[in-house]
Amino acid sequence: MHNKIPKGIHVTGDARTLLLSDLKYKYLEHGMTIRALAEDSGRAYSTVHRMLGEAGVALRSKGGKPRGCGHGID
Repeated sequence: MHNKIPKGIHVTGDARTLLLSDLKYKYLEHGMTIRALAEDSGRAYSTVHRMLGEAGVALRSKGGKPRGCGHGID
């Protein structure tokens, strides 16, 4: 999304649909974090987290991909 919606403005209707779509795309296709999405969109972390949930996005676990035990033995 190129135009940030000013903080404190309640996003509704088509603008909300567009924002949801943009957040979902950037999270799933570009691997952006919720924190990065919040900063990019000008929304609060909790708002982005809630909106991704509303969009049916399966959220990644904290810490990225598991690395294994590091002993070289599987």
